[in-house]
Amino acid sequence: MSAGPLGSRLPLLASRSPRRSALLRAAGIAFEAGPAPDVDETPPAGLAAEEVARLLAERKARAAAARSPGRVVISADTVVALGTRLLGTPVDAAEAERMLAALAGREHLVATGVAVARDGRLLSDVARARVRFEPLGPEAIRAYVATGEPLDKAGAYALQGGAQAFARLVEGEADTVVGLPIGLLRRLLDQLGVPGR
Repeated sequence: MSAGPLGSRLPLLASRSPRRSALLRAAGIAFEAGPAPDVDETPPAGLAAEEVARLLAERKARAAAARSPGRVVISADTVVALGTRLLGTPVDAAEAERMLAALAGREHLVATGVAVARDGRLLSDVARARVRFEPLGPEAIRAYVATGEPLDKAGAYALQGGAQAFARLVEGEADTVVGLPIGLLRRLLDQLGVPGR
């Protein structure tokens, strides 16, 4: 469930992402959603997408765990990489259009870092997937951006949404692209001693 009583001891998802909450519900993992902590999301220069995703997930988990002592905290961060160029969440429609134009007709990497923390212990790992876009013209890009869907997504698209029309998963799991790889999360929870049911 995404909501619980005050003082609930359910794992805390440190994210307001409806997509991550939906993945947890679909997997049957009980949780409570909370706001993402305010952390510096500027990656150090020179890090690969996988390293950035893991680092940012760890930062969020540490910050959320510090304000929720005793709770199991779950956090995640998704990074889209086109070669060595990292694509985060677009700041506006114009940037979303530029990102989609760069991705059009090409294959790219999606890395989602997952971190779980409790009582000073932190575990993390990264899942990877590859996605290929069909060629997209300026009109198709503008029409997709006009839906508003790309504006809060890493890489400016949602594989589970309107991007299904032009984005194809070619390697890895869809939940990695959506933002929370459940198999990886279950493994980390098991290692932390929390059943990932």
